[in-house]
Amino acid sequence: MRIVDIRETAIPLKSKLANSSFDFSEMTTSVVAVITDVIRDGKPVCGFAFNSTGRYACGAQMRERFIPRIMAAAPDTLLDASGKNLDPDKIVAAMMRREKIGGDAERSIGIGTIDVAVWDAVAKIADKPLHRVLAERFSGGKVPDQVFCYVGGGWYWPGQTIKDLQDEMRRHLDAGYTLVKMKVGGLPLDQDVKRLEAVLDVVGSGEHLAVDANGKFQRDEALAYAKALAPFKLHWFEEPCHPLDLALHAELASVYAPSLATGENLYSTQDVANLVHFGGWRADRDIVQVDPPQAYGIGQYARTLDMLAARGWQRTSLLPHGGNQMSLSIAAGFGLGGAESYPGVFGDFGGFADDARVENGAITLSERPGIGFEGQAALYKIMRELAD
Repeated sequence: MRIVDIRETAIPLKSKLANSSFDFSEMTTSVVAVITDVIRDGKPVCGFAFNSTGRYACGAQMRERFIPRIMAAAPDTLLDASGKNLDPDKIVAAMMRREKIGGDAERSIGIGTIDVAVWDAVAKIADKPLHRVLAERFSGGKVPDQVFCYVGGGWYWPGQTIKDLQDEMRRHLDAGYTLVKMKVGGLPLDQDVKRLEAVLDVVGSGEHLAVDANGKFQRDEALAYAKALAPFKLHWFEEPCHPLDLALHAELASVYAPSLATGENLYSTQDVANLVHFGGWRADRDIVQVDPPQAYGIGQYARTLDMLAARGWQRTSLLPHGGNQMSLSIAAGFGLGGAESYPGVFGDFGGFADDARVENGAITLSERPGIGFEGQAALYKIMRELAD
């Protein structure tokens, strides 16, 4: 067997939402199709992925370096020991040829997106859901029936009122979520606190609410927010400062008793190791939110988990960024603390399968082979057109 072709296309998200730092009006994402010569139901098996949300399409690197390296490799050098399926680690190794150490963000997203698409193909060839394949390889075969799922919302919309924000949170609770997240940092502190208190009136208590500053704050503002937020005992305070300001992370962890969270803008295992070693991250309460398609993919994510485990971290302290089926499959397969959901805010790229349901804060897993994009009609149409 072999990979016949790998294709990429850039798709605009067409979103008007904004966080504390930027809006998504120009945001794009790369959609990838890995086409194999394995035939099922009269069609080639194809693996699909996209580079999550929050980082622009990265097709130039894929087309100029990573895809040609894969296609130039002898097909049998990219197969597993059985010779009947692809080996994602060997394919990543092919993409990394002649790449200088460091500079991870320049290539980790392109490589990670292709890697996740390869894993989708691997699971489809095995005729199993991806979460089951991952559980068998990395979690002793322990496959959960459901995965905890929280909703990422509370964005800054043009013309939004406090009532609009409260109505949004009521919709999320009515949809079955028990933990919601809202943005902070887009308004002055006193106004953000009023927004937060209004949401707490809806959700009931801080354990049902997390906040996300998207890395906006410098030291004084980060400390001021930490002081103001601490009494609310929120589920977590996410990305309070620049993701690589480890000294400020450590300072915040020393003064902010509730949980902190970060990781979506870390792109290598070494980045995460630096966070927990130098950034003061606390294994008993803090959250790591690496986005696997943006951080070299699933194989490297497994190595990040091993690194954290050696430092006393439990997998339940990891919740991958990205409210999509890729992150859901990864959270389930590795036995992580849960998954994120972005219902209705990133067009065809947010959310899960069309028949997915959240009940009491958990989502039941699909048994569709692979990641399960086939159950998400609008997104699968984009992917299928790329493959065809």
